[in-house]
Amino acid sequence: MMNMRNFLIIAISLIGGVASYAQSNLLNAKIPEEIGLKTAAQLNSDNDKPLAYGYVHDRDVLMGKMVWEIIDLSEKINFPLYFPIDTANIGSNRRSLYDVLTRAIKEERITEVYSDSYFNTKKTFKDIQASLSRIDTTDAGREQINSGQKAVSQEYILKSDLTAQDVTQYKIKGFWYFDKRQSELKYRLLGICPVTPDVYTMNNEEKDYIELFWIFFPDAREVLHEAKAFNDKNSAMPISFDQILNSRHFNSVIYKEENVYGDREIKEYMKDNAQNQLLEAERVKDKIRSFESDMWNY
Repeated sequence: MMNMRNFLIIAISLIGGVASYAQSNLLNAKIPEEIGLKTAAQLNSDNDKPLAYGYVHDRDVLMGKMVWEIIDLSEKINFPLYFPIDTANIGSNRRSLYDVLTRAIKEERITEVYSDSYFNTKKTFKDIQASLSRIDTTDAGREQINSGQKAVSQEYILKSDLTAQDVTQYKIKGFWYFDKRQSELKYRLLGICPVTPDVYTMNNEEKDYIELFWIFFPDAREVLHEAKAFNDKNSAMPISFDQILNSRHFNSVIYKEENVYGDREIKEYMKDNAQNQLLEAERVKDKIRSFESDMWNY
């Protein structure tokens, strides 16, 4: 009964949340510029916001576990977080999660940006900009410098920018907890981080991958609720990135849990054996799932 109630709540919130964000005026537009424009009545009635998190008192958290996971964007179920990677020939209403996050940071709509998953050191867009692009000079340009020329010709200056295509993974941090007031296991997403190749190795065969930045997820919910991912089953009802992430409509693998060894990663104690690392990740997952069932065993 509890599971059915939760399913209905999620289904209703998804339908209600996406219905108002389908392309407005698409069937009534007389020119392309009118697509997406809303009438005054629509603007007045639009009060759609992200589904608010309920207040959770510390005393209601009977058991809890912090975990870090990797979302591999090469898996088909995770494609809505990756595509579109080419924005030249597509509408402005469709952007990848990476583009949405970086643009919101640049426009200061997302300000809670940090260098690590513990949210210790805060960063601005200027701080992360050096990680997003690389400016280099060709050999011909260096010859101009060595010959005493004051300025290098523009054709000898190469600029490489990280794009949505370069994002291979997302790392997320979240807290699983058993809410004794509602007698169920819940999950709260706390942080998200795009993983990209180091801009200085992106043209090499062997790339070094880095955590670009960590965003405190509650600060990004407004932006991610407004941004829509592609719904393959019904393009009239796109789904927001906030709904995808909060409903855990993706596949991920746990790579770390909080532990007494300084929160060491699984690969640090399951070395050189990918299968054992996956089995250990499943063991951690099973331990979390057992939280709820153990509550009903006496």
